[in-house]
Formats: sequence, C-alpha cells, structure tokens
Amino acid sequence: MNNLQRHTLSWAIIIVGLLILGFIIWSQISPKQQVPGRYDSFASCLTEKGMVFYGAFWCPHCQKIKREFGSGMKNIKYVECSTPDGRGQIKFCADKKIEGYPTFEFADGSRLIGEVAFSKFAEKTGCPLPDNISTPSTTQQ
Repeated sequence: MNNLQRHTLSWAIIIVGLLILGFIIWSQISPKQQVPGRYDSFASCLTEKGMVFYGAFWCPHCQKIKREFGSGMKNIKYVECSTPDGRGQIKFCADKKIEGYPTFEFADGSRLIGEVAFSKFAEKTGCPLPDNISTPSTTQQ
C-alpha cells in the first residue's frame, strides 16, 4: 500500500468515525416524542385504586405481565420481593405473607395470584380498559 492509499484510508476511517459519533450525539440530544403506551392510563388507574403488584425478578409470569403492561409498568406500584441473589424473600413481603408470584393485592385486601387477565383487574378496580384493545392472553383467575 503506497502513501496515497494509506492517507486516503486514514481519512475515510476518520470521516466514518465522525459520522458515527455525530449520529450518536444527535440521537441523544434530539427531542424524543413520548408516545403513551396503550396501558399507561389503565396502569395509573390500577395504582390509584390501590392495586399492588408483588413479584420477583426471576419469575417468568411476572416478566410476562411486565411486558404486557409495556411502558405502563412505570405507573404500577411494584414491589420486588426477591432478595438480590434470588434465594430468598425480603422481610416486607414475608410479613405480608406473599407466597406466590405474581401476587396482586387490592385496596380491599383481596388478592389474585398468577397470570391474571387485564379484564379481571378492570373488574376488581373499576378501571376501564382502553377502547378497542384486546386484553392480553393471560389466564383468568
């Protein structure tokens, strides 16, 4: 490779690097339009009505429900019951006698355990499901 080719290659690498860096910077500072998720308001209503979701990071059913709530999960009152090592339960959950995951506790003290259809949450709390949205395919409790 002669000097001209090395010089051209060096400049090409620098230009590509600058383009990538520019894109990264632009993507971080450009205004992002926040589009509400389909269950955001439903999730807010559930929390306002006193529903609490007790779960564990290692629980596949908990993960499924979190995915179904999508961005609405940020509006759900969630209590992580597992110890960080996944081998035990935090004292708060033990004191509440949480014995299975996921557990959903309501303002009246009643509970539903397992994968619960969103329509059941709506029924228990009076929170309306979004219009024209089919409820996620979870097991009715």
